[in-house]
Amino acid sequence: MWHGRGTEPEAVDRFYSVIPAGGIGSRLWPLSRASAPKFLHDLTGSGQTLLRDTWNRLVPISGPDRIMVVTGRAHRAAVEAQLPELSDLNVVLESEGKDSSAAIGLAAAILQRREPGVIIGSFAADQVINDNRRFRQAVVEAIAVADAGYIATIGIQPSEPAIGFGYIQSGDAISVPGAPSAMSVKRFVEKPDLVTARRYVEAGTYLWNAGMFIARADRLLEQLGKTQPELLAGLLRLAEAWDTPERGAIVDEVWPSLAKIAIDYSVAEPSAAEGVLAVIPGDFAWDDVGDFGSLAKLQSGGRKSDLAILGENARVLSDSSSGIVVSETGRLISLIGVENIVVVDTADALLVTTSEHAQRVKSVVDALKLSGRTDVL
Repeated sequence: MWHGRGTEPEAVDRFYSVIPAGGIGSRLWPLSRASAPKFLHDLTGSGQTLLRDTWNRLVPISGPDRIMVVTGRAHRAAVEAQLPELSDLNVVLESEGKDSSAAIGLAAAILQRREPGVIIGSFAADQVINDNRRFRQAVVEAIAVADAGYIATIGIQPSEPAIGFGYIQSGDAISVPGAPSAMSVKRFVEKPDLVTARRYVEAGTYLWNAGMFIARADRLLEQLGKTQPELLAGLLRLAEAWDTPERGAIVDEVWPSLAKIAIDYSVAEPSAAEGVLAVIPGDFAWDDVGDFGSLAKLQSGGRKSDLAILGENARVLSDSSSGIVVSETGRLISLIGVENIVVVDTADALLVTTSEHAQRVKSVVDALKLSGRTDVL
């Protein structure tokens, strides 16, 4: 058992962290690839990958033996190299990506069979959080709320009217011991335009949706079954076979048929409509590093006049230029009089855009898929 929690709720002892490590981060192409997705890169200059940073953030909450990682079969070796403390029992491999409902739902179903009454928290492998103390405080409150039967999420206090994130509209305070800042959720809203985002921030009741969900595993599965009964049935069948010799055969049979749907749509939004979703405001700096524009901002500390440079062997000459250069080649890159530029130089692909258009990199990836040029994906 992991100790050192002081006066935290007893429910923290029943907490299990889940790290879904999937998705290639296509807006960070050509740095992020199918073979080397976003979470396996050091994007903060910390000397560690985002996955390792996530692990280090969760160990003080649940302990190293109570962290499960759900990832693709292709990434097993890289994940285990990053996380040597991760036990085999807590590695869940997907034969193909099926989005977050399947990944988190399967983790919940496996853990509920192993440990009835377990509370799980799902935290993406590729987010940047710089205040681990405040993060922990928010998670502990969310655990208390989850123990009371709610589906809980942590919403981030917006620092600007960002258009790259979805938002959560908070409602009235919820009275749960150990969770003084818990509020009900009125609704989730998709990524807004700039005018709408400004309105949300000015209203003061909207938080960024960071995709963190904390719940009793049985409650999460119950909510999932209301909107996706077939998906739930498949996940329960997988969980039943998971710790037996039948696992391989059942995975091959069941996995291809699972519905591909984000947990926001299958659990969070319906739970909000039902009045059983709670949000804890997270008062800490957070970024999902969704594109090179946000990476440039992260590296420069928000100073637009700076040029951020990433890459061990990067060789950059700059005159009156700003933005970001990411180099994996050691080739000399010279910039003269360009503002908010994004240059990403890899062995087989070069990307040049601006921070303003960085969200559109995904369309290049889509075009490459359509044209069959998968060798650079």
